[in-house]
Amino acid sequence: MTRQTARGKLLSRASAAGAVRAAQRRGERVVFTNGCFDLLHVGHVRSLEQARALGDRLVVAVNRDASVRAQKGAGRPIVPARQRAEVVAALACVDWVLLFGEATPLRAIRALRPDILAKGGDWPLDAIVGRADVEAWGGRVVRLREVRGARTTSLVDAIRYAPKDAARGRDPGSTRARPPRC
Repeated sequence: MTRQTARGKLLSRASAAGAVRAAQRRGERVVFTNGCFDLLHVGHVRSLEQARALGDRLVVAVNRDASVRAQKGAGRPIVPARQRAEVVAALACVDWVLLFGEATPLRAIRALRPDILAKGGDWPLDAIVGRADVEAWGGRVVRLREVRGARTTSLVDAIRYAPKDAARGRDPGSTRARPPRC
């Protein structure tokens, strides 16, 4: 079997809808989740693996840059949308990735009609966008386990406010310079 490349998993909304329909016709359960995924971290990876375990296929909608900026503020995202989507697509647990530019993923959810909508445990059930739609067509909504302490904002803050020695390539507890990174 040929392994699909990360870029090969990036689909338009229409192509993703077709892929989801084909999977459902084969009897596969399709799981949908979404997020910004700016600086991919262990919380993202564990959530995506948990979401994939709920079904046979996992489709991930990634926010475009303007919607991330609207949610997170100036200076975000750090990584451009297309690159964030490709990094998410490179994960073995992810089958398809699409970008969305709206404030919420509701249009994508309605277009794809997944069997399961999965969202991070930090989201209250009544605040999960698309919940009513998914439940109306007989699907399930699942809150994923929260990975405490794994937050992109925390990573960004740690980088921004790192000690000056670290910014100069020195470990604060060492007198030796770190080797340059490739």
